[in-house]
Amino acid sequence: MTARLVLANARLIDCVVPDARPASVVVERGRIAEILDGRGAPTAVTGATVIDVAGMYLLPGLWDAHVHFEWPRLPEASIAELTLQYAANAHEALTEAGVTAVRTAGTPHLIDVALKRAFDSGRLVGPRIFAGGWFLTTTAGHALATGFARPIDGADAFVAAIREQIQGGVDHIKLNLTGGIIGPAWDRHWHSFFTPAELEAAFAICRQRGMKVMAHAANAEAVKAALRLGAHSIEHGYVMDDEALTLFGERGAWYVPTLGITHLTPSQATSPREKRYVAERNLPAAVNARAEAAVGEHRAWFQRALKAGVKMALGSDLRPLRDAALLELGLWVKDGATPRQALWAATRHAAEICGAADELGTVEVGKRADLIVVRDNPLDDVEHLAALALVVKDGRVVADQRG
Repeated sequence: MTARLVLANARLIDCVVPDARPASVVVERGRIAEILDGRGAPTAVTGATVIDVAGMYLLPGLWDAHVHFEWPRLPEASIAELTLQYAANAHEALTEAGVTAVRTAGTPHLIDVALKRAFDSGRLVGPRIFAGGWFLTTTAGHALATGFARPIDGADAFVAAIREQIQGGVDHIKLNLTGGIIGPAWDRHWHSFFTPAELEAAFAICRQRGMKVMAHAANAEAVKAALRLGAHSIEHGYVMDDEALTLFGERGAWYVPTLGITHLTPSQATSPREKRYVAERNLPAAVNARAEAAVGEHRAWFQRALKAGVKMALGSDLRPLRDAALLELGLWVKDGATPRQALWAATRHAAEICGAADELGTVEVGKRADLIVVRDNPLDDVEHLAALALVVKDGRVVADQRG
């Protein structure tokens, strides 16, 4: 770690005040030590590495609050092979896209916990991980072909599985309450999976052990049930209702809309980035048809939640990770969010959903120095986040693309 680093002559987007301002940022031992206003900040400081960013835009590192590390999927891979692949995918997200932190939504064999420890220790270079371990579903549940879903049946079995996850070192518990867009005929987003006893038991042990529940809930009844039982976040929420929006506010819960799941099909892709992504994913026509059948309601409830002031963080549920956050940011703006709303969702609000806002998510004195520098103003166009110049994690430059 560089003992002292100065990022001089920047335009700072701190994700605290609305606009960019001229500033230089001084980093010491991995934390932001000082923010110097104005363009006249030092270009030479004794004992420091000084990088003159020459008027480029400095902001917090990006977050993706709903990720799966696997891509491409390797169904016959060993745990060791999966770990290496996941580590490489995470490293690419950090160094090629400026994603300095992620929140996992399903990872087999607690590989995300292992990678979190490796990245935190500095043995490997990658983003911060807020780990959820296995995706806990049911027999005839969702995502069973992925390799990261663990089917559980019965109230006692859910309690045991959640205890195992806690003992394994997860930060939150991912519960799969409904079907989704991708899956067989018995896995549709309007299907709910848990019995009442399973639902009550799973949430009760999480409350008892102080574990946040990340709830995959794609229909209104499941969303409301999860919120009433204390879910920390609702993932997807393709179909909701007015009562659900009220419950978000009453319970202080978060919504992670994952717009890319329904929005990225050949007929809907408009930007060059979206078209390239859709062509590379090459999803089956039946999956695209299901996405397009759901997109109208999904978009409408995202817009209503945004207008209602529901707490929202950006999570993509897309792969590969190096493309995911920027695609999701673009979709937020396409659906009516301002660039600032989208950027805040991918920085300060994502840190808040992970319980890390005291340390991360904004550029403020005392916080950890997870920072990116981009060439043009993302508050004008979030696509400017793609023009990455520098990535700093814990005060250390991990990617320098200025050349």
